[in-house]
Amino acid sequence: MLVRIVQVFAVLNTVLLAGLLYVWGRNWWQIRSKHTLGLVMFSFFLLGENLMMVYFFILHPGLNAWIHNDQMVPPIAQTALALLRVLQFIGLAFLTWVTWD
Repeated sequence: MLVRIVQVFAVLNTVLLAGLLYVWGRNWWQIRSKHTLGLVMFSFFLLGENLMMVYFFILHPGLNAWIHNDQMVPPIAQTALALLRVLQFIGLAFLTWVTWD
């Protein structure tokens, strides 16, 4: 269950970051300021981190089997991974709301 939360929120974070990268990239193209470039780079690298998370926790057969094994990865570690993804989602959802408003 906790691993499913990690997987779902990694995908949701990826979707939010792709939207933010699009908007911030468009703004940078029009404005060309250092601030908008910083937002583009932030979303680019965080999107890369989340895409790697999606690959490793959903698509990679070895790591996917390992993370689902409670004896190999204790529930406290799975809980920490899930909380980190959920907290990141909340932050990104707020940033998306502020950006699109």
